[in-house]
Amino acid sequence: MPLSANNPDRTTWLKVPENSDFPIQNIPFGVFLTRDDIITIGTRIGDTAIDLGALHQLGYFKGIDLTDDIFLQDSLNDFIADGRKTWRLVRNRVSEIFMTDNPALRDNEEHKNRVLFTMEEIEMQLPVDVGDYTDFYASKEHATNVGSLFRDPENALLPNWLHIPIGYHGRSSSIIPSGTPVRRPVGQTKPGDDGKPGFGPSRLLDFELEMAFITTAANDLGKRISIGEAEDYIFGLVLFNDWSARDIQAWEYVPLGPFLGKSFASTISPWIVTLDALEPFRVAGPEQDPKPLPYLQQQGNKNFDIKLQAIIQPEGGEESVVCTSNFKYMYWSMAQQLTHHTVNGCNVRSGDMMGSGTISGPTKDSYGSMLELSWRGQNPVPLADGSTRKFIEDGDTVILRGYCENDNVRIGFGKCSGKVLPAREI
Repeated sequence: MPLSANNPDRTTWLKVPENSDFPIQNIPFGVFLTRDDIITIGTRIGDTAIDLGALHQLGYFKGIDLTDDIFLQDSLNDFIADGRKTWRLVRNRVSEIFMTDNPALRDNEEHKNRVLFTMEEIEMQLPVDVGDYTDFYASKEHATNVGSLFRDPENALLPNWLHIPIGYHGRSSSIIPSGTPVRRPVGQTKPGDDGKPGFGPSRLLDFELEMAFITTAANDLGKRISIGEAEDYIFGLVLFNDWSARDIQAWEYVPLGPFLGKSFASTISPWIVTLDALEPFRVAGPEQDPKPLPYLQQQGNKNFDIKLQAIIQPEGGEESVVCTSNFKYMYWSMAQQLTHHTVNGCNVRSGDMMGSGTISGPTKDSYGSMLELSWRGQNPVPLADGSTRKFIEDGDTVILRGYCENDNVRIGFGKCSGKVLPAREI
């Protein structure tokens, strides 16, 4: 099916600010609360939110096989479960409705009043009910940095890292939408000289610059997804800040890996940008050496050129960009991650989320966490107001931004932000 919505020549009768993340070529999907306190599935063009439930009720999706209530829900799970054909048909139709020369909705004031909202009139919600969440560790630069910090720099990567996408199962209940405050976690930390573990608020709170992809129902238990079909089951991507309490994690992670140091909060951007919208921004990705086993060998351009930023904004202060990275640095692609996830027969469901792991690049300013940027606190990171940070402090807001851009179009994700609140009293 042609991706007509990607046509870079299309323009819209809606107002789209210059350098907007959401031109008519994007058409992401999300869930929001309207000015009438109704939760609906919608999309966005420029600074206008579009109620897809109202569009459907008014007959604008005629000819597409959709249930009456497909957009009248509080999550995208059922829509995602309908599969790629449905996603493409709906996205193409939305593009047609809002093209400059299409008068059907443009000239119908009554319908526009029901369908269109300013961003100030809505409240974004979590876009999917995340049943399962897996976090990968797929950036070679990040894994090398962490291995150098905590192990032997000459043998920073463990023997398995270059052969399989490493991951762990995370906690889906604490995934929150952008704008939700994050409470500083409390937990145990490594013992001091007296041999007793410490206990209290985390002193080494960190962000992790990640992206996450959302899946549709892909396979029955006991079956696996081949590398050639894996992308058919990936709906789209969000920005993802997988907050980390480094001191809590350092004490607990042996022998079973991350637990309380990670499960207190993970923030995602509210608009899911489809894999289809990102198609023009494919790139080859890093060369994989040694060559993966046959089931992980992916043909063609397997990565996407998505420019990423991590920003710290102190309370009442200005923003400081502390990291500039790119999704194209990922050593293990999304398709490889999903294929490996199911090679043992693990079943994947609609709305499952898979994090990329911290996305670090080859230069110091592209490291995707404070752990790396400050090199475990040895090199404080300067901010615009003259202060410095080793890790994240109370009152700081961490903002992630991401976008793709070529000579024809810019496709972005909006922002993924969270303000850190003090720990609750013990």
